[in-house]
Amino acid sequence: MFSPRFLLLRSAASLTSRSFCSGGVLRQSKAVDMEEVRNQLREIVGASTNWSDHQQALADRVSLSNMLAKSQNDLPAKRMKDSYREVLLPLGSEPQLREKYLTFHNTVRFGRILEDLDSLAVLISYSHTYNEELKRSPLSIVTALVDKIDMRQHTIYPDCDIKFTGHVTWVGKTSIEAKMHMSQFRNGAYAPVLDATFVMVSRDPENKRAAFVNPLKPEGAEEEKLFQQGEANKSRRVELSTASLLKVAPADEERKIVHSLFLNTLDSKTVSFRSRVLPPSSVWMEDAKLKGLEICHPQERNIFNRIFGGFLMRKAYELGWANACSYGGCRPNLVAVDDILFQRPVEIGSLLMLSSQVCYTQGKYIQVRVHSEVFDPLTSQHNTTNVFHFTFASDRDVPNIMPMTYGESMLYLDGKRHFNQTVES
Repeated sequence: MFSPRFLLLRSAASLTSRSFCSGGVLRQSKAVDMEEVRNQLREIVGASTNWSDHQQALADRVSLSNMLAKSQNDLPAKRMKDSYREVLLPLGSEPQLREKYLTFHNTVRFGRILEDLDSLAVLISYSHTYNEELKRSPLSIVTALVDKIDMRQHTIYPDCDIKFTGHVTWVGKTSIEAKMHMSQFRNGAYAPVLDATFVMVSRDPENKRAAFVNPLKPEGAEEEKLFQQGEANKSRRVELSTASLLKVAPADEERKIVHSLFLNTLDSKTVSFRSRVLPPSSVWMEDAKLKGLEICHPQERNIFNRIFGGFLMRKAYELGWANACSYGGCRPNLVAVDDILFQRPVEIGSLLMLSSQVCYTQGKYIQVRVHSEVFDPLTSQHNTTNVFHFTFASDRDVPNIMPMTYGESMLYLDGKRHFNQTVES
């Protein structure tokens, strides 16, 4: 069975630790730490800690296929509290751990927080699908989408403990929505920092086809409301996908915006569609890019021996932040993360190419899109793996971003859509 010392007793009621803020007050709290979360995940799927053993570990998982449910009806319904997890990040009480999260400006690296959220979302999903009769889980649960991360506070202190809590709030037949909250211990109490919603998918042991997960049974009006919100989130994602600018033409109002931008950049001294002039306090979109490349080493692998999704998010965020910083001329604050889509896994040894683009601005806000793709130098093929959307806020008004081509105009409209969703939520 899944070892009880790893999966069951690690609920919020099982361990006692202390929350700490350097120079502050101690307070009792019950949680595990993030290192233990990753140890639990390796135990659940039988992953090896040694890269040299990964082939054998994958081969051993193939035999688990006969343990998969033939139908969701064959699986018992679970409650939301069955998947509840509480995890402590003791930055205040462990200076050595603090080094990993510290920036040069004495703040917390948000990219590291994204990694931790990703790990916790996977553990929450495995907690929901726990079967005490099985030694290892036959499911391969991976992140499909980061639906939304809303910042409730811009400052994350590097010398105060952080607490993550979360549980499953909605399930489909093979997908799971996990909501998580992050708070930080300061002035004698925990204060909210962010709310996150991740969508996970369940696959077979070889990660080739979908696998059924346990249904969810809400208890009480509050849980029913959370479940219905999950249904609404799913419908919203379908609607947004249907209206994607990669599939259909812009709406009438959007077409007017594009034409207005075009007219504002025409050279009034000539009668030509090709002669363009950059308006005052503006930047061409072509000049608001920043690119990077990562060689994907085994060190960054997940429990299924592919590149860890949290690592991809961290690298994309840091590139997007650097681009926003360069564009706005100051260190920006993150406002929101939304619609991070994981289109395909990234294999160990891949060349990962990241491209960030400022695609929309409004006042002090900067919308950044980061596109990641793997490049095969032997075949010269490029394949998109992820698209990331970040909303940043500067401490001053920033230049207007101006598209020149039709493709850039579509990026502009897409960025505007994401920004409006952030503002309206």
